[in-house]
Amino acid sequence: MFSYHQQVLARFPTIRAGVVHADGLVNGRSPDRLRTAFREQQAVSLARFRGTPMSEIPSIVAWRRTFSAFGVKPTRYRNAAEALIRRLTKAGDIPSINPLVDIANLVSVRYGLPVAAMDQARVEGPITVRFATGDERFNDLGSSRTTSPEVGEVIFVDRMGAVAARRWCWRQSAQSATGPDTVEALFTVEGHHEDGEEDVASATRDLVALLEIYQPQARVESAWLSPSRPRYEPAR
Repeated sequence: MFSYHQQVLARFPTIRAGVVHADGLVNGRSPDRLRTAFREQQAVSLARFRGTPMSEIPSIVAWRRTFSAFGVKPTRYRNAAEALIRRLTKAGDIPSINPLVDIANLVSVRYGLPVAAMDQARVEGPITVRFATGDERFNDLGSSRTTSPEVGEVIFVDRMGAVAARRWCWRQSAQSATGPDTVEALFTVEGHHEDGEEDVASATRDLVALLEIYQPQARVESAWLSPSRPRYEPAR
C-alpha cells in the first residue's frame, strides 16, 4: 500500500514516518466539535509560531535541508507544514475543509510536520516514494493541466505513474485528494529532524485518536516506517 524506495532511503536515512490506514470513513461536513477543536489548536499553534522564524523550527529546517538535497529551492517550494504554518501566522486562521483534511491539518500545525491524506479509491495500487524519472503525470489541485515532475525530485507515485504528491511533501495531486465520497484513506506523517522519530510517533498517535473520536465507525490501523522498515501493508 505504501513504501519508500531504497534509493530514497539511502540518500535520506533520517526519514521517519507514521502511516495511518482508515476504512469505513464518512467525509461530509466537519462536525462542530471538530471545527472547535481545530480552531483551538490553531490558537495554540499561532501563539507558538508567531514571531518565530521558520529557520528556527527544527522540523521545518530539516525539510528545507532535504528539499535542497534533491535540487528544490525550499523557500520557493515550501513543504506542506511550512506552508500551513505560514498561512496560519499571516491570515490568522485556516478554514475548515472536511473532516479528514481538518484532522490532518490539526495534527500538522500541532507538530510542524507535513501530514498527507490520500483517497485510496483514487490511486492505482501501492504508493511508492521514489525519485521521478520525468515520465510521470501530475494534476495539481485547482488546475486542469497535467504536468510532469522534474527528473530526480522525490514523488509519491502509484503503479500507473500517477503522482500523488510532488517534491516529496510540497503539493498533493487533485486526483489523490480526499473529498465527500472518500471511504478509505491513507495518511502519512513524516519528519527528518533530530527528534523526528518521537514527534512523528506522537503525531501519528494523535491522528489515530482523532479519527477514533470523529470517525468512530471507521477501522483504523497505524504503522511506523524507517529505513529498517520501509513498507506498510494493511493487516486486513
